[in-house]
Amino acid sequence: MSRPKLTERIKRGVFLLDGAMGTQLFARGIEPGLCNDWFNVESPDIVLEIHRAYFNAGSDAVLTNTFGANRYALARHGHADKAFEVNKAGAEVARKAAGEDRYVLGDIGPTGDFLEPLGSLRAEQVKDAFTEQVNALRQGGVDGLVIETMTALDELEAAIRAAKTAGGGLPVLASMSFDKGAVGFRTMMGVDIPTAVSKMLSLGVDAVGFNCGTAALGEYVDLSKAYVAAVQSAKWKTPVFAEPNAGKPELVDGQAVYKVTPEEFAAACRKIVDAGICILGGCCGTGPEHIHAVAQTLKR
Repeated sequence: MSRPKLTERIKRGVFLLDGAMGTQLFARGIEPGLCNDWFNVESPDIVLEIHRAYFNAGSDAVLTNTFGANRYALARHGHADKAFEVNKAGAEVARKAAGEDRYVLGDIGPTGDFLEPLGSLRAEQVKDAFTEQVNALRQGGVDGLVIETMTALDELEAAIRAAKTAGGGLPVLASMSFDKGAVGFRTMMGVDIPTAVSKMLSLGVDAVGFNCGTAALGEYVDLSKAYVAAVQSAKWKTPVFAEPNAGKPELVDGQAVYKVTPEEFAAACRKIVDAGICILGGCCGTGPEHIHAVAQTLKR
């Protein structure tokens, strides 16, 4: 391969991820509520087209279409026994789009359930489910793993431990999802930034970050500054990454609509990079046009 290892490339300057997958599937006529991850198997050409659109826009890496591909999330669509197949297929189609020059990150999202005592899942069960994902993503050819949209520390830890033990040395990036409230930024389960960062660093991840949430663009800039400060306060030099939404959605005819323009998104990303973040992408509401604007702004 002509490209450097993922961890080496990240140190060389801005590393641009892709934008939303679900938003792009909907734009291509996929109905909300279906199992997006199953399209890796059923309609891989659609997923391939989206990955290629992001690479053409300037992404250095794409995330596999496997955010909800753990056995518990897939069970809601009747595909619990297809987890390995779905993840391997997702990695393979992303690898096909990336070729040998660019990167693929295996995407691991939450189960959607709670661990004991709030829920019925045990930590070992959840770790096993994530391990199944990791094994399949590795076999499909990913360059690294990204754990995202976590809100609870126990599930975050189960995912990181699975990635570290079954990942064969692949770099692991981990993020949590924050909202802005009266007491500052917290996850849905009440986790603050210093606690999240401390937990991720203690588990040996290669980058810490945030994604999704309900913040406005300016608040994502503030969140970025707080994240970088938390890492610096812990006296670590671990890279920080950000995947903000295209601002805060507005409800239009019963549907969430993101009205942030690519230019506005790119301007906010410029501030996020200036805050000390070197790995950057987009989450809900972002598309290739947003990533292209960011690439034009940051890679001049």
